[in-house]
Parts: sequence; C-alpha cells; structure tokens
Amino acid sequence: MEPLTEHRLVSGPVVYGFLRLVKVPAARQAALTASLAEYCRIHELQLSGVFTDRDVSPGPDSAAFTGLLDVLALPDIYGVIAPAISHLGPKTIAAERERRIEAAGSRLLLVRRPRTAHPPISRGGPVRRRSPGTTRVLDSES
Repeated sequence: MEPLTEHRLVSGPVVYGFLRLVKVPAARQAALTASLAEYCRIHELQLSGVFTDRDVSPGPDSAAFTGLLDVLALPDIYGVIAPAISHLGPKTIAAERERRIEAAGSRLLLVRRPRTAHPPISRGGPVRRRSPGTTRVLDSES
C-alpha cells in the first residue's frame, strides 16, 4: 500500500524573496528574512532564496533586482515575496519593478497588504476589511 499524499514530502510553489535594505542593522534584516520564511511556511510556499537590494540608485535597475529577474526566467517559478510594496523602492521605481515581475510571468506576494487611503465607513464606524489577495503574518496562526 502506498502512503497517503499528506505523508509524502511535497514541495510548494517556488518563490524568491526581495528586500530593500538601505542602512539597516543586521537584526532588522534577520527579522525581515524570518517574516518571509514564516509567510512561506504558513502558505506552503518554498522560499528558494532572498535577494537583498542595498543600492540607492535613481532607477529600477540594481544588481539584486537584475538577479531576481534572472531567476524568474527559470521554469516553474511562482513569484516574488516582499514584506511590503515599499521594499521594491520608491513609488515610481516600485511600480516599474512590479511591472517587470509581472512581465516575467510571476506573482508579487506581500506579507503586509497595502494600506488604503480612505478606510471604508459603516453606520457603526470604521470597518476593517481584509484583502483576499494578501495575508499578514502576524494575524495568522502562531
């Protein structure tokens, strides 16, 4: 008799992490890397590596981002995970990087969902709603 699927070692979809860390202490880097790993564990993703951008260049090109795009060209890569959209850089750079990630056929996953400018209002006051596409690690099971 063959073992049940739940008892077999099965790899989840492959993702790569991306961090933008300019003048950040090693402890902060370790905490952010751990948050990516925890998100992947909870969502059954395989974190295959983390690219760290320490460059403050005015454009979207950096050694770390170029390396990320190179691995996204490999077969069977699901996407990129980042703590927040700000890790892709300032708004204009982040938008271009997000476009390039999607053009590579990959998804961008965020540990923290983007904040809305105006939260929804109901009769009883503000309502907190979750976006179905993202999950905060801190709100997940411990």
